[in-house]
Amino acid sequence: MIYTVTLNPAIDYVMHPLSLDMGYTNRSSSEELHVGGNGLNICQLLNELDTPNVALGIVAGFTGDYIIKRLQEKGVSSNFVRLDHGNTRINVKLKGIVMTMVNGMGPRIPQSKVDELLDRIDYLGSGDTIVLTGSIPKSLPRDIYSIIMERLSGRGIRFVVDAPGELLVNALKSKPFLIKPNNHEIGRIFNMKPLPEMPEDVLPLAHKTREMGAQNVLVSCGARGAALVDQNDQEHIVPSAKIKLINATGAGDSMVAGFLATYDKTHDFDRSLVVASACGTATAASRGIAKRATIEKTVANLEQIIAKQNNK
Repeated sequence: MIYTVTLNPAIDYVMHPLSLDMGYTNRSSSEELHVGGNGLNICQLLNELDTPNVALGIVAGFTGDYIIKRLQEKGVSSNFVRLDHGNTRINVKLKGIVMTMVNGMGPRIPQSKVDELLDRIDYLGSGDTIVLTGSIPKSLPRDIYSIIMERLSGRGIRFVVDAPGELLVNALKSKPFLIKPNNHEIGRIFNMKPLPEMPEDVLPLAHKTREMGAQNVLVSCGARGAALVDQNDQEHIVPSAKIKLINATGAGDSMVAGFLATYDKTHDFDRSLVVASACGTATAASRGIAKRATIEKTVANLEQIIAKQNNK
């Protein structure tokens, strides 16, 4: 079973303003509500790929109730700790020529509720996968991911970490099965200037990250494709299918879900990378997390691109 942990979920309130002038009343042409949070995005896409999963995390108030209701409607199983006070945050995204975001701070999480979440995580066992991803509320310790992995170490549980900077580096000592930084995030870890852009550019950094503890390093490079250095130290590169960008939110999470779902079924790194890339691209071409039909279409499109490259 794949479990995701989302410590800072949100409702993403997406507005399409007709104009955006500071100090004046602006009006929106349309609005959308999405359940936000990296782990929740992963669970939604895993459902599209018929891969069993459970969403774990912490929610509060009427916004937390909405998140649980929407996940239930989408068929996502969840086991959230509920706070006694506060509300799960709302992120406002103003989508015009450029995306402008105002992310909520979220509620304060007392230690008793952290302990309750850790007790629920304790039920995981051999063969399970836990995905630790997304931002951490200010009220939680910065090494919470490391605390969770140390607590579960030695049980045959696979760890997956998709987090920036210090959170990711601290997690490497637990030898996670998979990490998924993007090209700029992995560049910042090694203080690269300028930051790498192409899949070929990130391969040396992926090898270094493996030396620091990660087993498999998947690096997304946006429209330029993706790179993978696997647990056998083998390199893999895949291009990106061509799309009209609609929504970048959740694309990286979709890659993680696509990789895990495919690897569990095939144990084939090349195939897992292709499906991961297609899932990320499919979400980027959708208003929310990609549906199965869009994923299948994007996989076929990407396979054609790869076949043409191989025949040159």
